[in-house]
Amino acid sequence: MRKYLLGLAGFVLAFGILGISFFKSASIRYAYAAPTPPPSTSTEPQTPVVEYLLPYPGRVLPDSPFWMLKAGRDAVWYKLSFNPLKRAEIALLFSDKRLLMSKSLFENKKPDIGFSTLSKGEKYLEIALLDENTARENGMDTSEFLTKLANASLKHREVLEEILILAPEDAKPGIITLKIYSKNAYKMSGEVLTSKGISVPKSPFIGD
Repeated sequence: MRKYLLGLAGFVLAFGILGISFFKSASIRYAYAAPTPPPSTSTEPQTPVVEYLLPYPGRVLPDSPFWMLKAGRDAVWYKLSFNPLKRAEIALLFSDKRLLMSKSLFENKKPDIGFSTLSKGEKYLEIALLDENTARENGMDTSEFLTKLANASLKHREVLEEILILAPEDAKPGIITLKIYSKNAYKMSGEVLTSKGISVPKSPFIGD
């Protein structure tokens, strides 16, 4: 009798284990067979991607104690460049680098210094335009630089939109105001390129 009960208990235990295994395998198959979620139908506007490679901004940012040394070096570099087209290229380089520096500062929750960096950087686009105009008046061919400047200005607008997402609400109006520099750089460079019969980089932004 005891052997019979032990055998019955073993059978029930084995059947129970088998049943649990069956239900587990069934549930796994069901998970794989479940319908996949429908693709997102979000109508939120997406920031256009502009094909322009921004330069590496370096490790010393405006929040570093060594920034004044770097900024001083940049000022000397610019002033010692007597070729106006070269100065225009340097000004654009400074503008591009400060754009990414600003984004990094906003990402690191430093909006005040981030906005200051962005403001100075975008003004370099205006300086680049002035130097390009001087170079053109001196008979230099600035077509290649103007094409680069037009593309750069579009990239700046793309990154500005990204910075707007990172920025606190009280900083957003000022950032929106700074868009005038990249818009003007695109407009002015485009006008000169058009007058030369050169195609202008197409803007992905509505209203251009």
